[in-house]
Amino acid sequence: MPPPKRRDRTHYLYIAVIAAVLLGITLGFAAPGVAVGLKPLGTGFVALIKMMISPVIFCTIVLGIGSVRKAAKVGAVGGLALGYFLVMSTVALAIGLLVGNLLDPGSGLQVTEATRDAGAAQAGDSAGSTTDFLLGVIPTTLVSALTGGEVLQALLVALLVGFALQAMGPAGEPVLRGIGHLQRLVFRVLAMIMWLAPAGAFGAIAAVVGETGVDALTSLAVIMTGFYATCALFVFVVLGLLLRVVAGLNVFTLLKYLGREFLLILSTSSSESALPRLIAKMEHLGVSRPVVGITVPTGYSFNLDGTAIYLTMASLFIAEAMGDPLSLGQQVSLLVFMIIASKGAAGVTGAGLATLAGGLQSHRPELVDGVGLIVGIDRFMSEARALTNFAGNAVATVLVGTWTREIDRARAGDVLAGRLPFDERTLVDDGHGGAGGAQSPEGAEEAGAPRSGEGPEPAPAQS
Repeated sequence: MPPPKRRDRTHYLYIAVIAAVLLGITLGFAAPGVAVGLKPLGTGFVALIKMMISPVIFCTIVLGIGSVRKAAKVGAVGGLALGYFLVMSTVALAIGLLVGNLLDPGSGLQVTEATRDAGAAQAGDSAGSTTDFLLGVIPTTLVSALTGGEVLQALLVALLVGFALQAMGPAGEPVLRGIGHLQRLVFRVLAMIMWLAPAGAFGAIAAVVGETGVDALTSLAVIMTGFYATCALFVFVVLGLLLRVVAGLNVFTLLKYLGREFLLILSTSSSESALPRLIAKMEHLGVSRPVVGITVPTGYSFNLDGTAIYLTMASLFIAEAMGDPLSLGQQVSLLVFMIIASKGAAGVTGAGLATLAGGLQSHRPELVDGVGLIVGIDRFMSEARALTNFAGNAVATVLVGTWTREIDRARAGDVLAGRLPFDERTLVDDGHGGAGGAQSPEGAEEAGAPRSGEGPEPAPAQS
């Protein structure tokens, strides 16, 4: 007889998150002063999750690259992913431009002195040049990349270590096994932190409702509604069609599989809070470890579909509100600059607003005062940005896995149908052979394809 199935207690955890969000909204309207004081609860929870980002990225990428025999295979996956990200950012820009020009949402608003001050503050906080961005990818030391909280720095060090272990051959096997055990530990700690999600969601949503109130939402409802509708159009139509044609999967089924991650993002307004879980779930789905390890972390910095739509529509909104509409040529040049400037800021709450202010400061400084118009609702638009970015990265991982033949289609069908549930207790020990333990360079297949074992530990592959 098969052993009795243990009840998934995390089901109650996410029911508690939903209840916490509703309670936080209620408190935000009923007692705004008290609600704002709860902001540290949300900030602390997101900080705990971000604490785990660099170790997760390091372990995942090192194990993925170290288990592939040919370095050219990793380069092919990375090149294909970056090419796809560039195309989809362009598509997102085009859709944002189209909807933004049709809605004409900024007409009729007035820019007060307080609004001008808020816009100037955002422009002052926005970061520097492309050179600063590129130099910022290089960490101070090899270890500081794992402690500094910078996604791109962790990605660079993980790539270097992964290729070094790959070049070591059999001598690198003990290190790979050790990193495999470290990955299990990291995901176990993450699973423990997730039990604080209700408190974090309660504090985060209560604070934003208490700070914003109803007035700001009603006066700017047009731009918010248009932005949410545009994001939904992009995810369900553009990404959904791509997923169906290329991978033969239903986008609604995939998004349902990632439902708990979307709830986490909605309550914290940060897509980074769900990055470790996305890596684990994509490996569980049947996408090979190298593809997941390269596509997901890279996508968090370069696949910013939601941010592209936001920057497009917000720029048009501000220009209309300031009575100085942008010509088509100005729209394209400004927004291309913004997309480049936004790389590396995908998971940070409020980074989109700083990028918007910085882009306007560089190209149309007379419009910077209008950024203050969006400050009041940016937190709500940040949620839609994060949700869209997350959905885009999930779909991108499946598509890249399909194009490189690095996805187990039969397993993906079983997982999405609910026949192979994800192990919420450990995030990795589900026997799918992709996130369990380290694979040796000899034992792994050349392409790093996943294996579909059913036991608690993946059996070593035969050479």
